[in-house]
Amino acid sequence: MVNRKIEIMDTTLRDGEQTSGVSFSASEKLTIAQLLLEELHVDRVEIASARVSDGEFQAVKAIMDWANQNGYTNRIEVLSFVDNGVSINWMLNAGVKVQNLLTKGSLNHLTHQLKKTAEQHFAEIAAVIALASQNQIETNVYLEDWSNGMRNSKDYVFQFLDFLSQQSVKRVLLPDTLGVLTPSETYDYIDELKSKYPNIHFDFHAHNDYDLSTANVLEAVKAGIDGLHLTVNGMGERAGNAPMASAVAVINDFLPEVKISLKESSIFKVSKLVETFSGIRIPANKPIVGDNVFTQTAGIHADGDNKNNLYFNDLLPERFGRKRTYALGKTSGKANIEKNLQELGLKLNDEDLKKVTQRVIELGDKKETVTKEDLPYIISDVLDSKLYEEKVTVQSYVLTHAKGLRPSATISVSIEGEHFEENAQGDGQFDAFMNALNKVYAKKKRQLPKLVDYAVRIAPGSDSDALCEAIITWETDKKSFKTRGLDSDQTVCAIKATQKMLNII
Repeated sequence: MVNRKIEIMDTTLRDGEQTSGVSFSASEKLTIAQLLLEELHVDRVEIASARVSDGEFQAVKAIMDWANQNGYTNRIEVLSFVDNGVSINWMLNAGVKVQNLLTKGSLNHLTHQLKKTAEQHFAEIAAVIALASQNQIETNVYLEDWSNGMRNSKDYVFQFLDFLSQQSVKRVLLPDTLGVLTPSETYDYIDELKSKYPNIHFDFHAHNDYDLSTANVLEAVKAGIDGLHLTVNGMGERAGNAPMASAVAVINDFLPEVKISLKESSIFKVSKLVETFSGIRIPANKPIVGDNVFTQTAGIHADGDNKNNLYFNDLLPERFGRKRTYALGKTSGKANIEKNLQELGLKLNDEDLKKVTQRVIELGDKKETVTKEDLPYIISDVLDSKLYEEKVTVQSYVLTHAKGLRPSATISVSIEGEHFEENAQGDGQFDAFMNALNKVYAKKKRQLPKLVDYAVRIAPGSDSDALCEAIITWETDKKSFKTRGLDSDQTVCAIKATQKMLNII
């Protein structure tokens, strides 16, 4: 078993496309097939089912034209059927040279779906294999529902394999069609087959109905399997197939004696492309490829990483073309902030770092994620607050905006312990707020500075829930100055910037 090579066959374009709502275009199929073979270095790609549609035929033909020009002809496979040669003719017209022939791997399927005897089924299979050989098409055979076959009709499976061992077949493909196997069953069944048929090349095809596909893949490899069928992002019917990223990481980390050709550093790139083409979003916590799986959120974890990478495991993000990040939010500690500041090339003294950390925690209570790109805005906001003593507070406000009515604002303001309430309308919510504030200051016989510029910005690359920074330029008879406000709501940003102005004057 030392340095045993396992073949990886990707079936994203065939079985993965059976994910509900997914249909790749011909150009998308070609692009994915090219990346799987040339970027990820999978050994084989199953790209389609024969006879499905004219669109599928055109996609397969385009892939085969490319494969023939680039030496991949025998690494492209198509699912075919026991149909008196109809699939074979379809493949010949498309230029396909490898068929994965779908047959019945359990007595239950044979009896109730085909309503035939084993001998009848085998005779028809032999005819299809012979016809394929005459046309220089290589044959692999799927034993559909093989897992239930091993559970409930093992004698039939052995009878079938005895027959196949006498045929011109390159590989026997063992699908857990309904995703019912436990890891111990997977090991025992494959170990039994490898012992009984040492000269047959067996592939294992796992489904994920009980979320056991990766565990079953691990046990299949331990039991001596020769090849694995995987899909990018675990796409597939129902709960999907065994996910490529997880299976590859498990094999590389826990079975060092087993070799696979797949290039780990390209996994994430291909994963994101398939996400885009399929429209099926990758869960944020999906191992290896999820957005959050290399993000430390708790401050104690960032602190441990600073001291001796205490919260690292062997799944280093760089292996998969990714980077570790340190989330900013209500569970952040100083270490999270410091990690992000280091990436931005910034450094704060302890006092300012504490203030920024507290501000991040406050914002995190209101907003799920604070990004690294938000940090300069937060720092600016916090350091601005050191320039004045807070004597004026906007305690509460109600802003309304309704179609056909002028926006209005009702505000409550405390000025050196004295409380005021006013209401006003305006051309917008912030204008209404400022008009109400002017009424308050008129009672104090004071005039507010003139607003001469108002800019709102978010960090580059942010989403719609990003932190906003409002920068307002004010002008008095003697000077002009700027104040900043920070919040996830644009109008609230402006109100916070205005409160700073009120304290400065």
